[in-house]
Amino acid sequence: MDTILVVDDEANYLTVMEALLGEAGYETLTAAGGAEALKVAAQADLDLVLTDMKMPQMSGIELLTELKRLDPDLPVIIMTAYGTVEKAVEAMKKGAFDYILKPFKNEEILVTIAKALEHRHLWRQNRLLGQELGKRYGTANIVGHSKAMQEILALVRRVAPTKATVLISGESGTGKELIARAIHSLSPRAAKPFISVNVAALTETLLESELFGHEKGAFTHAVAMRKGRFELADGGTLFLDEVAEMTPALQVKLLRVLQEMEFERVGGTRTIKVDVRVVAATNKDLKDEVEAGRFREDLFYRLNVVHLKIPPLRQRPEDIPPLAHHFMRKYAQENARGEVNLTPEALTVLNRYPWPGNVRELENVMERAVILCHGRVITPQDLPAELAGARPDTSLDLGQSLPFHLPLPEALERIEEQMIRRALEQAGNVQVRAAELLGITKSLLQYKLKKYQLTTQ
Repeated sequence: MDTILVVDDEANYLTVMEALLGEAGYETLTAAGGAEALKVAAQADLDLVLTDMKMPQMSGIELLTELKRLDPDLPVIIMTAYGTVEKAVEAMKKGAFDYILKPFKNEEILVTIAKALEHRHLWRQNRLLGQELGKRYGTANIVGHSKAMQEILALVRRVAPTKATVLISGESGTGKELIARAIHSLSPRAAKPFISVNVAALTETLLESELFGHEKGAFTHAVAMRKGRFELADGGTLFLDEVAEMTPALQVKLLRVLQEMEFERVGGTRTIKVDVRVVAATNKDLKDEVEAGRFREDLFYRLNVVHLKIPPLRQRPEDIPPLAHHFMRKYAQENARGEVNLTPEALTVLNRYPWPGNVRELENVMERAVILCHGRVITPQDLPAELAGARPDTSLDLGQSLPFHLPLPEALERIEEQMIRRALEQAGNVQVRAAELLGITKSLLQYKLKKYQLTTQ
């Protein structure tokens, strides 16, 4: 049975709609305003929301925006007795499924609801199909609704079947190894080993032995022959994490392996040939490392055949809600907590935090929240205190940014423009999030963008 939430500040309308939808075979929930509706949406698995446009405290369009943050694919139908073409266009641009004027005929609203639910069912079928394909092809655990992550996943699918060496760059905690494993799982090498080594965790001597192996007696404590990671990965994929930390001497040896696919074990003379695909990762800019003389240019070009740059989480805030829900479900299941929900207030706290530790930090926070929350609802009180108190750094150095004798009105405009620029940068050019950081409405932000001729493209 499909579940529909009806939102209206008029109690009579809620009663009428509840009876109409109940007779049509739908499970109907009601809310007298936007805040109440968000609480219901956080705790119930909704198939459709039917909301009035004009309500106190929160309009139907504002509710639509908040609902789309919780569930981007939830169909929302806007009802209003104050319909205009402009309002209809605004509602559709913000993701409304349809827009209907009061008073309406019962048949009209039921047909519109049926179309919206059909759309919802098709989306769910596609999602289930995508999950099955993900389990089969190695992208099931990669959650990313943002355009940037969708582009990366599309490139992963294109490059995986090839033999090309891949370089993955991005800040710590962005999921570079997860991407590397997806490349391996999607490749013809999927049935062969995926071997990982963290270059930064080992000294030069240990790393050489770890990569290429050693013969018995090659050095103290080498009491037996040991195969290295390149041999163990033969036929499969070798993931070199933090490759920028490799010493110049080992860079030369790695270059030779990439060129010839052969090497000798430490202390050995026999040349060993392998067939290994190398995927390397770094949290540094290898071009800068080359220019600084810390990384070989020829090795850089060998590794940089295909480059995947993963943006930090603060630049793709639209991925925060789905990631949070993904980790919440994961750790609720692991800790036998049953179904756990996240309140809209808690989600707002997560959305406002800049996540310096990226996806790894978000995962740790959600694991902690699932374990410590009372009952089955995560509230802001269940999140670390530093999240609730976090604010973007909007401090300005007026001594350097503004001329001393600038007239006050012009000086204030300069400061305002700089704060807007910083908020947009912090929000990854997402206007709704930037407006929240600035404490203003999105419409006011858009007015300021036009005023200062700023763009979010």
